[in-house]
Amino acid sequence: MGRGFASDNWSGVCPEIMRALNDVNEGHIFAYGEGNEEISATSREIFKKYFGDDIEIFFVYNGTAANVLSIKHIIQSYQAIITANTAHLTEDECGAPEKFIGSKILEVNSTDGKITPEQVEPFMNSIGFQHHSQPKIISISQVTEMGTVYSPQEIRTLADYAHANNMYLHMDGARISNAAVSLGSDFKSFTTDVGVDILSFGGTKNGLMFGEVVIFFNKELANDFEYTRKQGMQLHSKMRFIAAQFTQYLTNDLWRKNAQIANDKAKELAKKISNIKHLKVSQDTQANGVFVMIPVGIIPILQNEYFFHVWNETPQLINDVEYKEVRLMCSWDTTDGDINGFIDLTKKILEKNGI
Repeated sequence: MGRGFASDNWSGVCPEIMRALNDVNEGHIFAYGEGNEEISATSREIFKKYFGDDIEIFFVYNGTAANVLSIKHIIQSYQAIITANTAHLTEDECGAPEKFIGSKILEVNSTDGKITPEQVEPFMNSIGFQHHSQPKIISISQVTEMGTVYSPQEIRTLADYAHANNMYLHMDGARISNAAVSLGSDFKSFTTDVGVDILSFGGTKNGLMFGEVVIFFNKELANDFEYTRKQGMQLHSKMRFIAAQFTQYLTNDLWRKNAQIANDKAKELAKKISNIKHLKVSQDTQANGVFVMIPVGIIPILQNEYFFHVWNETPQLINDVEYKEVRLMCSWDTTDGDINGFIDLTKKILEKNGI
């Protein structure tokens, strides 16, 4: 089986990160990032260079925790979270938000993974009505689960709307580096500068081994988050191994280099797929995900060699042939060989099956 296009989570750890982990694997150092633990302190200072000084930074182990605990910390269980129906928060966290936050999730139906104030507006009818959960957070993904990217202005519009309605804006940044590369910008321009309140900053999909960062852009919101993190079982004892990865990741533009490769390979893959008569790219390829309509009959055959996930299980009939939408994810280590091998195999299978 080829390496496939299942997820950027399937890729390994990039060499620079492995070296950074090894470099801090000497001696005895303060646990939990406490005391005179300089490795974690250095990493936090680097984050401030990217996002500004007026932030609070907390390392956690994984993305589910970054999303769930950061939101849990600032809302009550009777309050609600508004997000796209495709968002990880509602689709891929195994009910963790409901279990640990206890809040209702209000879904916005979205075809491209994005939401707008106009789509949020209907939920505002609940404000002040004690029989309904009270909307408190708008949560967006950057990159979205449909591979699309919010512009800074789109995020500013959502942030302004949230704040005007006494709500907060949370960003799930599991693929934030891919978004920055897609926009040709730094992180600050579509977070700090446009009113994001809380950010889950990810790196494991772009070459890290483990670790995420919760960033509060309003320091008051971060009060006592260290206790929420500990109670939420996310206080990593050997904190230096998370911090050292992010220090390396944010040094010499490693984050950008890795994300650029993934995004470029996705665009190359999408272009080659678009030249195959019986395949159709179904979403705009803005980052490192390619969404494609593929004839149902050849999907299992392709998956045996280059595994990928079917994104929409509902078949669609096109010219008397059943199609399903699949997702092909490129990573920091995707190669031309991966892409050409997949394309060549697809053409052979289509020809063999007379499609």
